[in-house]
Amino acid sequence: MDNIPQYRKLYEILRKHIIKGVYAEGDLLPSENELCAVHEMTRPTVRHALETLVKDGLITKKQGKGSIVRKPSQNIGILSIAGTASAVGVRYLKTDILQKPVIKTWPENFPFELSELEQESGCIYMERLRYVDDEPVFYDINHLPNIFLPRITQRSFENKSLFEILRKHYQIEIQGGEQQLKAVKPTVQLRQLLHLKPGQPVLYIERKLHTNKPDFNIYSTIYFNSDKHAIFGNF
Repeated sequence: MDNIPQYRKLYEILRKHIIKGVYAEGDLLPSENELCAVHEMTRPTVRHALETLVKDGLITKKQGKGSIVRKPSQNIGILSIAGTASAVGVRYLKTDILQKPVIKTWPENFPFELSELEQESGCIYMERLRYVDDEPVFYDINHLPNIFLPRITQRSFENKSLFEILRKHYQIEIQGGEQQLKAVKPTVQLRQLLHLKPGQPVLYIERKLHTNKPDFNIYSTIYFNSDKHAIFGNF
């Protein structure tokens, strides 16, 4: 079990409550004294947790008033999907790992410019196939710099969110990104993986996500079957 610092435990609790709407935008969080009493933590620990929330843009601190909630964008740097009738939601997270995380050199002709540290450290490579209602919708190929991620190749990613693992276990937060999209003719392998119809194009997405760690970006190549679903997201 991970040895998570006390301040981080409180941070995770408060973050979850903000994301789920327990505290709405503009609400005040409990005072430092109240948080100390409820969670049996010292004032420095509580302040550390609150400072981290400020850094991540989830709250602002106002002298004489307290910690004010700032509701974050739900989709920053993360592709979500919506069906024709309603949002599919967490059903999207069913995942098969086609290639478990493995450490290797960066591929030649990589579509994004790498920092010197990223280039020197090699990358962590993995492939996933993601489903909605048991139908394959996303095939994604991920490259992560081989820094700040001890023992990540030993973790299980089956039906788990890569971003949640990075956030909870490595304190790596997505802060924005850039992407380019185009429709392409699928290979035979892609047609089979995504159950594409004859002649159906596939949406090709190249994406670079910026994080709170210097010289650590997440690079993804995504193939998306848009036959029944649309993608949406905010950067």
